[in-house]
Amino acid sequence: MTARDDGLVLCEDGLARPPWAAVDPMLRAYYDTEWGVPVRDEHGLYERITLEAFQSGLSWATILRKRDAFREVFCAFDPGRVAAFEEADVERLLVDARIIRNRAKIRAAVTNARATLALRDEGGLVDLVWSFQPVAAPAPASLAEIPTRSPESLALSKALRAKGFAFVGPTTMFALMEAVGMVDTHVVGSHRAGPTAPPRGLGPAL
Repeated sequence: MTARDDGLVLCEDGLARPPWAAVDPMLRAYYDTEWGVPVRDEHGLYERITLEAFQSGLSWATILRKRDAFREVFCAFDPGRVAAFEEADVERLLVDARIIRNRAKIRAAVTNARATLALRDEGGLVDLVWSFQPVAAPAPASLAEIPTRSPESLALSKALRAKGFAFVGPTTMFALMEAVGMVDTHVVGSHRAGPTAPPRGLGPAL
């Protein structure tokens, strides 16, 4: 593998990826097939918001390795089922070593499920989140040009907080927007940038 001036790494398969996606096969597959592919369903967005919250302060690799366990304990991220969780369920999850055992984040998953249900009367989570999609894509020439937040992520954070969501800060929301295809921050030299990117449409719900 060879580091390039734009911050990307030229991997042994001849494809350029950011350093975080260049070595670990799991992260490489995630970058190549999932990251940045649009997610436009309620379950998918609720799952991404939940996992981004759990990722706060940790590596994304840690979250991906525990993804199947998260899906199991949070009922395949069905907001209707998670919204019914009680304090006993929070305590149960706090002793489950397969996931991130953080009381505030577990409670946020329940809080956000309930907020997601409440939004159904106002157009739904998908319409709210995607209404903050930027008009133009940044098309960064190097990793150094990629921001960690934006006016849109700040506005989305404020809007979600106003609707009762937790752990939805502007930096976390910018990461969400990148992951679900709302803002394309693929470096121009990446094999995922431009016409070589996977077809846009309904992407996997992580």
